[in-house]
Amino acid sequence: MNGNYLEFNIFFDIIGTIAFAISGAILGCKKKMDILGVIVLGLVTALGGGFIRDLVLGITPPKMFQNSTNAIISTVFSILVFIFYAQKSGFEYSNWIKIMNKFMMITDTIGLASFTITGMATAISLGHNQKFLLIFVGSITGVGGGMIRDVLAGTIPFIFREQIYAGACILGAIVFIIARHFLGYQLSMIICFFTVLIFRLLAVKRNWNLPRIKD
Repeated sequence: MNGNYLEFNIFFDIIGTIAFAISGAILGCKKKMDILGVIVLGLVTALGGGFIRDLVLGITPPKMFQNSTNAIISTVFSILVFIFYAQKSGFEYSNWIKIMNKFMMITDTIGLASFTITGMATAISLGHNQKFLLIFVGSITGVGGGMIRDVLAGTIPFIFREQIYAGACILGAIVFIIARHFLGYQLSMIICFFTVLIFRLLAVKRNWNLPRIKD
């Protein structure tokens, strides 16, 4: 892999970390947790998927323990969300909830798209090129942190109840695997990012869902 590819991977890793930390912290604030609870939700959302990925790939200790940068970034943004959320008294409460729900959905989608890329990139950097493995680690890196976040917050994980979620990761991973053979890594990463982002946002806007049991 060339230096530019690694720089792209670092870029998406930081973007995903910030986005997921904000997403987790918002949920913590909505659940009226104290500042420690908000920070914990921000941390597990931002780092949980990568932790699971590293266990699958045999990276020991997981990267979150080798480099504390992402943990620091997650903590800082979680605290900022807590401070910002504490100032909500100036807004009409119902409008505030709508704004925060929309913002959480957007940041969660950005994290989903970014970490789908970094999951596959980590596997490739270790010499793994099996298609199923790449799709799996890309998807689990994207959805893993959110699953842990939702369980800790006492809600049904997004992956089991929201509009197309893990499916967006899988589609993006497949697009990346196909595109990198023709367009190279950098352009394929960008295409993968926007595939996940657009597909997930369309699913929310148009209320696309997988089949489910109805009352």
